[in-house]
Amino acid sequence: MIRVISTSWPLLLGVMLLMVGNGIQGTLLGIRGAIEGFSTYEISIVMSAYFAGFLFGSKMAPAMIRKVGHVRVFAALGSLISAVLVVYPVAADWMVWTALRVLIGFCFSGIYITAESWLNNAATNETRGQALSAYMIVQMLGIIASQAILNVGDPSGFVLFVIPSVLVSLAFMPILLAPTPAPTFETTKPLSFRALFRISPLGCAGMLLTGGVFSAMFGMASVWGAMEGLSVRDISIFVGALYVGGLVLQYPVGWLSDRMDRRLLITSLSAVAALSMLAAGLFALPFWAYLVAALLLGGITNPVYALLIAYTNDFLSKDDMAAASAGMIFLNGFGAIFGPLITGWLMQQVGPGGFFLFISALYVALTAYAIWRMTRRAAPAGTAPSPFIVPTASSVAATAVIDKDR
Repeated sequence: MIRVISTSWPLLLGVMLLMVGNGIQGTLLGIRGAIEGFSTYEISIVMSAYFAGFLFGSKMAPAMIRKVGHVRVFAALGSLISAVLVVYPVAADWMVWTALRVLIGFCFSGIYITAESWLNNAATNETRGQALSAYMIVQMLGIIASQAILNVGDPSGFVLFVIPSVLVSLAFMPILLAPTPAPTFETTKPLSFRALFRISPLGCAGMLLTGGVFSAMFGMASVWGAMEGLSVRDISIFVGALYVGGLVLQYPVGWLSDRMDRRLLITSLSAVAALSMLAAGLFALPFWAYLVAALLLGGITNPVYALLIAYTNDFLSKDDMAAASAGMIFLNGFGAIFGPLITGWLMQQVGPGGFFLFISALYVALTAYAIWRMTRRAAPAGTAPSPFIVPTASSVAATAVIDKDR
């Protein structure tokens, strides 16, 4: 790991700064939207727009990189992100914010593809697994740190919008100045959605459902906090707890998944999440109890996401794994578009508890479907299970490896 950090620290530092900048604006918009008087549903549209832009970027970015190269795409999209971040407080209109969120989601999609291609190119076959682990750790640390920065300024002012703009601008320096050659962009063997569903119905359905969970919990958590009347400090702690849970429980769940039927683990974790979110949605709890719920939610959702891909890989040849991973992450992104929209509507109907009730409903559906699938097919046998590896966002280049017409 020391060797990996010594050779890849510019890339890792740049990624961490990117995540700090992105993490601030994601939470800040929910708080600022409430201050501006946006309705819960209007804010949910704003939050969903990011995922629509991200999915659109996954289709366009690979072609852009092949046409003009990594460096130009990286610099152009980075400049655009930095500019958009300071426009938010100037144009405080939810429709304008929606357009800006589509744009910034598109840009971050291309940025992630570029940065992670660079990281993969810098690593060797012997260090690639450790490099990706370090990459996931700095991502989590960056987002957790971003929640602390929210407390240094007034969300009704300009400072908290300027900070992520500056951080995103600074993030490009270590990445662009890293002493590693620009990578080539390669496509992989295509795999249709129909073929992917035949291989793993649970994997496909699970990724759609967890897409809704991810976007609801990260897009609407600050909106829930604002509706509950929490302070900026408490909202930032709550959102940070979501990421801390994912950071702490990722490895233990991964270790356990290599020693038992992954479907049973997916079912058990989903049931725990469904019950804990139901309790948080139905009962008025003290703040510390909501923090426990956040730790559980983040600690379950991140591993379940990786479990679904690892389980699908158990039925694949090595040649098909990259395309299958990209296809499943594309499904996850598609499901993410609707998470904030439905959550926002439900919160308007039943109050802040709708945030937890929606996530609970998705986990109930995943639990029930996983149980049903266990009655339809036996666990893979005769071969060692695929390793539990957290997929990275470079697979958002999903349309480059999926042939929808097959």
